[in-house]
Amino acid sequence: MKAMQMKDYGPASDLTLNNVNQPSINDDQILVEVSAAGVNPVDTYIRSGTNNYTTTFPHTPGSDGAGTIVQLGKNVTGFELGQRVYFTRNLTGSCAQFAACLPTHTFPLANALNFEEGACIGIPFTTAHRALFGRAKAQTGYKVLIHGATGAVGTACVQLALLNGMEVFASAGTPAGAELLRQLGVTHVIMHNEEGYLTPFQNLENGFDVIIEMLANHNLSEDLKALTLGGCVAIVGNRGTVEINPRDLMARDASVVGVALANVNPEALALIASSLLPHFESGELKPVIRKVYALNDLGQAHEDVLLPGALGNLVVKVKPGFH
Repeated sequence: MKAMQMKDYGPASDLTLNNVNQPSINDDQILVEVSAAGVNPVDTYIRSGTNNYTTTFPHTPGSDGAGTIVQLGKNVTGFELGQRVYFTRNLTGSCAQFAACLPTHTFPLANALNFEEGACIGIPFTTAHRALFGRAKAQTGYKVLIHGATGAVGTACVQLALLNGMEVFASAGTPAGAELLRQLGVTHVIMHNEEGYLTPFQNLENGFDVIIEMLANHNLSEDLKALTLGGCVAIVGNRGTVEINPRDLMARDASVVGVALANVNPEALALIASSLLPHFESGELKPVIRKVYALNDLGQAHEDVLLPGALGNLVVKVKPGFH
């Protein structure tokens, strides 16, 4: 089969399209013919060995993907051959024609979604759900800021918060990003490249109940001043260190929590997936796709996913389209 691979840690330009053996599965695993693979920042960290991520080589990138089940281990129940599914944290890498998957991380794909959209669910929507409800304990009526809302997780957070009756404020860094947020239904759009953009909210009366933070090393110190009493910052993304004043937390009885999808147990993952499914079927939730790449253009996708000004998800189309 065809697969994009790395021989060692390195830049995205080292990714090459190789002919490799199709994965074999054991009695407790699922083999999926991959139609599309999601591209997430974590894929680049694993590829380059940064942010404490490691892997083995040769390495095929890709956690998220969507496709069709072509083989089931004899101990696997609840799935059928030919079933459309999406998955995350697969065993062999999603940027390949086939991927070995675990039943605990494989879920039915809504009929209303195509495979490219399905490849955008695993990390982005699960992370968004976990950040809002599992970690920040957001509720209907809460005043919520999605800080850096135009990327994959941000657009998912926006949709989930609006769906659940929250007062949503969302930030963008470009006019195109602001327009995307308005198309998603956000009426309170903030431009986070304007000086003092958080100042109006940095008091108890106007502060946020929840802030979902995509770049904590840049924003956390100012976020803490923009919380109301008992408010919470949930950190989804971070690329460095930051200095804060703990008194900003003390004055508000506020909290900061981390969000890491790897810490979510299979039971919680299943509950999140089952809660999302009917809303994907109804069209109330829909992944935002910015660009679809050919498989051998994965290196460019890895470069692009780290650029500022994200507008939704980046996806690699695996089937068809080998080059």
